[in-house]
Order: sequence, then structure tokens, then C-alpha cells
Amino acid sequence: MRPIPLLQRLTPLSGLLPFMRPYRGRFVLAGCALLVAAGATLLLPVAFRYLIDHAFARREAVDGYFLALFAVAAVLAVFTALRFYLVSWLGERVTADLRSAVYRHVIAMSPEYFETLQTGEVLSRLTTDTTLVQTVVGTSLSLGLRNMLLMLGGLVMLAVTSPSLTGYILITLAVVVLPILIYGRRVRALSRASQDRIADSSAMAGETLNAVQTVQAFAQEAREVSRFSDSVETSFATALARIRARSQLTAIVILLVFGAIVFVLWLGAHAVLAGQMSSGQLAQFILYAVVTAGAIGAVAEVWGDLQRAAGATERLLALLSQRSPVTPPARPQPLPATGEGIRLQGVRFAYPSRPAQPSLDGIDLWVKPGEQVALVGPSGAGKTTLFQLLLRFYDPQVGRITLNGADIATLDPAVLRRHIGIVLQDTVIFAASALENIRYGRPEASDEEVMAAARAAAAHDFIVKLPEGYHSFLGERGVRLSGGQRQRIAIARAILKNPPILLLDEATSALDAESEQLVQAALERAAANRTTLVIAHRLATVKQADRIVVLDGGRIVAEGRHDELLQRSPLYARLAALQFGVAGGHAANLVAAAAGGDNRASTETE
Repeated sequence: MRPIPLLQRLTPLSGLLPFMRPYRGRFVLAGCALLVAAGATLLLPVAFRYLIDHAFARREAVDGYFLALFAVAAVLAVFTALRFYLVSWLGERVTADLRSAVYRHVIAMSPEYFETLQTGEVLSRLTTDTTLVQTVVGTSLSLGLRNMLLMLGGLVMLAVTSPSLTGYILITLAVVVLPILIYGRRVRALSRASQDRIADSSAMAGETLNAVQTVQAFAQEAREVSRFSDSVETSFATALARIRARSQLTAIVILLVFGAIVFVLWLGAHAVLAGQMSSGQLAQFILYAVVTAGAIGAVAEVWGDLQRAAGATERLLALLSQRSPVTPPARPQPLPATGEGIRLQGVRFAYPSRPAQPSLDGIDLWVKPGEQVALVGPSGAGKTTLFQLLLRFYDPQVGRITLNGADIATLDPAVLRRHIGIVLQDTVIFAASALENIRYGRPEASDEEVMAAARAAAAHDFIVKLPEGYHSFLGERGVRLSGGQRQRIAIARAILKNPPILLLDEATSALDAESEQLVQAALERAAANRTTLVIAHRLATVKQADRIVVLDGGRIVAEGRHDELLQRSPLYARLAALQFGVAGGHAANLVAAAAGGDNRASTETE
């Protein structure tokens, strides 16, 4: 493999320039403070030289030389503090902007993107990787520049003080650079691997903690702890290899640098004894040698930090470079206020993770404005997939979906989704109060409107009984509520949004009989004068729908009302027989026919 040029290894850090550019004025100011502080540092050895060579020879000048030395130290202190403040501010500011940019980018990605990316890995990049970037922008970059200036300035002043001794030092620098080149590449590779292992651990922990009740219910705590411990140990081993490489690099550099300095100073001591240079010159040379050696050692350490940050930046930029499979059109078309409703024409769709298994295959469906259509069928028939396509979480591979005559692919996804309200079977409750959870449907809604939506969803009575009423904290994922209570909160959220289209995915599945009756009545009121699609396995909730669409294996196998489907759909008749105990006449014959093989039940997840 062709060796990577030294500076090319830090190329990923150039991706931070767009985030640093808005604050270039502060960077310039910090650079000026850095130059002044470095200049003051380089003046200190000169002050010591004159103090040794002249001050002690003239007693009346001692005070003035010490005052000048203190003045140089004061300038160094003030401008070092200013530099520290400015670069620390820049580090925090750039990191905050970077985190916001990554989160803004990721949250806009379609669900298709998250089929292969764990949320824990994203969280690791938002925290660990951005912290490394903050270290570079707020500390390492400044220290690196400062020590580069001190190293170059020190070398110049060494040459001015004693050219012959400086020549010996320059020869040794070639020996010092070699281990930096060799170990630097290894540190960068190990840094990237270390961050990847940390991300793996975060992803595993996030997945397990989100399902902690399931873990405990199956008594798998020990197994999950063992899995996480193994992941942490792998991360530790990778980090240890990185630390070992950096330690070796630091030790070799310091040993070589100070070994060379000791040798050169030995030569300098003999030069003083021979009268070839003064004591002040030797003291000045020693101080510059110490400054230069310290700067070189610091540069070696900072180089390791830059390598780690380059790996972290590369991961963040890779995340930012990803493009959502579902993208808004360059010139979105306006959504017509009225029209023919929802139409699916020849829609075929397979999830990217299983392209050979179509979830929807040749779907033609027309839902007229104000119509209530129920979708029924076995699990895996494609019902929830249809909802995801309507929301444009995915795009179909074949066919088109229109809303009021406009292809939804030509609409701004945000505009499309504002016209759709949804209640999912897997209820989502945020770690906030009941008031905030319901208001999520329409953030500008008043408290009275929120309470009215809660009443319509039969949620008001249990909310007011909570310790702090509507201001009660519901816990992460609503752990302080029962399943039915969480679902009623979600229904209230959809009612508050008041969209022209309502999607209900098993909206009453977690309710008891009394609550189901109350919520069903509320949903019927909410569905009035709006287009409603309902997914239900419990056929009692859809018997009054304007039309029932029976799906199986990603295809529409029957359409009609409840009584009609009992007569001419074997699949629907079987489902009805299982739930209502239909056992006579034509329905019984259809059930028998269905049992004979005309009744597929896909086990594929939706």
C-alpha cells in the first residue's frame, strides 16, 4: 500500500471548516493572542541572558532587569489566558453547531435508513465523537499551533545563540520525525477502531435499556450483562492498543529529543569552559533547548489527539454525507385542498432489507374524500406497509400514490404529513408531561384545546387523577401509564392535530371493553367529515366502515361491507368465524373452503 502523506492523514479535519467559518473573527483574535503569548515565551530566555551577563555586573541595573522580566511574564499570562478563553469558547460553539447539524440531518432521514443503522451508534457519534472534536478545536489545535510556533521560534533563537550547537540539534530532529510518521498512522487506525467499538457498546446498551421489561420478564439480565461486558472489554482492548501506541510514541520522542539536548548541552558546557561563549549565552541556549524540546514533545502528543479527532470527524462527516432514500423534490408542488382523495395505482413495494419479498404487490385502491376504509387481513398482509407509503416513509418501487390528484412524490413530505394524523399500534409516548405529549399533535394549541382532545379520547379522567394532573411526568416511553392509557394519550394527540386524513393502526387494541367503547365513539366523531383508514384485527371495530379491504400476501383479495364479505370472501369469513362464532349457512361453507387452502396467512412482518 502506498504510504499516506503526513498531512493527508488529517484531511478529514478540513470537514470542520464550514462549522468554523462563521467564527473566523474570533479565530483571528485567538491567533493574535497566540502569537503574542508565543513571542513573550521566546523573549524570556533573552531576558535571562541579559540578567546573568549584565545585571550582576552592574548592581544598580538589577531592579530594572527583574522588572523587565516580570513585564514579559505578565504579557505572557494575560495573552495566554485570552487565548485559552477564546479557543475554549470556539471549541464549545463549534461542537454545539456540529451536534445540531448531525441531529438535524439524522432526524430527517427516512425510516429506510434506520433499517441498517442502530440508533445507539448515532448517539455515540453525537456524544463521544463530537467530544473529541471539541477537544481538538478547543484545546489541541491551539496547543499544536502554539508549540509549532515555539518549536520553530526556539530553533531560530538557538541558531542565533550558537549556530554550531544548533546544527547538532537539527541532525537529531531527523531521527525524531521517523517514529512520529510510523506510529502516527497506527494511532489513527486504532482511534477509528476504538470509536467504532464504543459505538457498538452504546447501540447494544440502548437497545437493551429500551426493552428492559422484556429482558427482566425472560430473566435474561445476566446474559445481557455478559454481552455488554464482552463488548466493553473489546472496546477496552482496542483502546488499550491505541494508548500503548501513543505511549510508545511519546516515550521514544521524549527520549530522543532530550538525549540529543543533553549531548548538545555537554558540548556547550565545554564551549563555556573554553571561553567560546558566555554563561548567559549558555543559559539562554539551555532555556531555548528546553522550550524547543517541550514543544516537540507536545506536538507529538497533540498529533495523537489530532489523529483521534480525524477519525471521529471522518465518522461524523460520513453520517452527514448520507442521503435519505426519500428526498423532498427540488421544486415541491402545492397540495390541492380538494380532489379525488387517496389513490394507489399499481403499487409494488419491497423493503430494502428483503427485496425479494414484496410487502405490497400490484395494489390498486381508491379512498374517496370523507370515506372510512378498513384494512383487514393476517399479519404480514401489508396493512402497516400501506400506511408507511402513504406517509412517504418509503417510496414504492413500482406504481404511484396520489392525494387529491397530486403525486405524493412531488409534494414536500412535511406538507403531506401535516395533512395526516396517525395512531400507531406501538404507541409512542415521550419523556414529558401529559400536556406536552398531547400538544405534540399541534404545538400552538391552548391548554383548553388539549383538554378537549383528551376528553374526546376518554383520557381526561385518568389524567386528572395523576399526581400533578396534566403536568405529570409520564416517564420514558410512558412507563408510568398502562398500555390503554398510553394509547388514549396518542389518540388525543391525533384528535388535537385535526388533520383531513386519519390513519388508525389498531388504535383500540390495548383498551379494555369499556374504554374501547368510549374511544371508538370518540374516533367515530373524529372521523366525521374526514378520510379515515383503519387497520384492525378485531373486526368488531370496523363493521360500520364504509368499505372493508381484505389484504393477503400484499394483494387485495376482496372489498365490500361486512355482510357482503361474509358471503363472498373465504378469508374474511374465516376471520369472522374465529371472532364472532359465525358457524352456519354460506359463511360456514366459505370457512370450510378457506380451510381447504384458499386462505394464505403470511408470517412476514409488516
